[in-house]
Amino acid sequence: MPEELAVNGGPKTRDTSVKPWPTIADASGRDFGEEEMELLRQVIESGSLGYQYGSMVRQFETEFAQRHGSRHACAVSSGTAALHTAMGALHLEPGDEVITSPVTDMGSIIAIVQCNCVPVFADVEPLTMLLDPDSIRAQITDRTRALMVVHSLGQPCNMDEIMRIVEEHDLYLIEDCAQSHDAKWDGRDVGTFGHFGCFSLQQSKQITTGDGGIVVSDDDDLADEAYRFHDKYYDRSGEGRKPERIGMNYRMSELVGAVALAQLRKLDGIIERRAERAEALMAGIEEIPGVNPATVHPKATHTWWRVACTIDEDVLGCDAATFTRAVIAEGLPLRQGAARGEPICMLPAFQDYAAYGTGDFPWEPPYGRRVDYRREDYPGTNWAMENVWTASWNEGYTLEDVEDILRGLRKVSAYYTGRA
Repeated sequence: MPEELAVNGGPKTRDTSVKPWPTIADASGRDFGEEEMELLRQVIESGSLGYQYGSMVRQFETEFAQRHGSRHACAVSSGTAALHTAMGALHLEPGDEVITSPVTDMGSIIAIVQCNCVPVFADVEPLTMLLDPDSIRAQITDRTRALMVVHSLGQPCNMDEIMRIVEEHDLYLIEDCAQSHDAKWDGRDVGTFGHFGCFSLQQSKQITTGDGGIVVSDDDDLADEAYRFHDKYYDRSGEGRKPERIGMNYRMSELVGAVALAQLRKLDGIIERRAERAEALMAGIEEIPGVNPATVHPKATHTWWRVACTIDEDVLGCDAATFTRAVIAEGLPLRQGAARGEPICMLPAFQDYAAYGTGDFPWEPPYGRRVDYRREDYPGTNWAMENVWTASWNEGYTLEDVEDILRGLRKVSAYYTGRA
């Protein structure tokens, strides 16, 4: 007889009160140490905590750009700031439309709306939660000026198809790489295909400074515009230019730059550990009846911000919600769908067109178009929210942790396949 599930009163696979999982919230799942402390010490001893007086932020920008083979990099205060800086550099007109993903963080959409542009959402491919190129094409209108692709969970979008769309319609391309440091499409780094690549250094990302971000670009003029936008259009070059536009203050401090620099130098090791454990988990899942490993495109290099898997309901004899409740009860670090459980455009801010004051700007005519955001227009997203389960992931996971997860999945699979 299959072992009784914890959800039915049986013993847990792992008692997290005794043996918690490593987490991105503290040192158990984060790689901090003497390298960060030494660079922070140098900043404090220098007395120069602002980037315009120190060297850490500039060195971080230099090394980040070099790592990605990019001509320019601009360090900023958050991933949201990175996206807003990229959008701000494009000088789009109020009401211009930017197509993006309904499976993303508010930071992506804030960048669009705060530039007075209208977000338009394409659907995602359900197994990967990455933008569906066919859906992107269907959303293009004569108002479309830019595409913001979101490389989700550590995996790149289909950049072959994305670049065809960008070139055919002469669109600006911003890559939101917040969750996908070091991910690659056909061997090429994410963030290097578009006019801008935007990265986050928030606490949960592959490398972190708690909060922070960076923008890369190969376009000299756009990169210069982004750099000035992030620093209130002040001239730090000594050329005497006066601010000719309104920008933001998104400067990164030297203290954050020091941690960012140390983290960047550890990125190879962090990705290696994440990938080794995630790939061991995927290999083990392949042997479990009714459980399907993450779908990864053959051209993609996945860097495992989270893992995302599905089940075969016919084999298991239960639906995804029942399965997820069972594995969570076993103490496994899993959840169903994405954090919100619905397309982001179903949030009140978008349903009520609430960005500025009491009006509908930038959606309202004559500036913009009142786009209807309807749940039924995103079938791939809706399916993913109900049927994909994701697991938190970080560099603190060990092969022993992987085996505990597999043991719990085997237990749940054996229970339901035994009843099917």
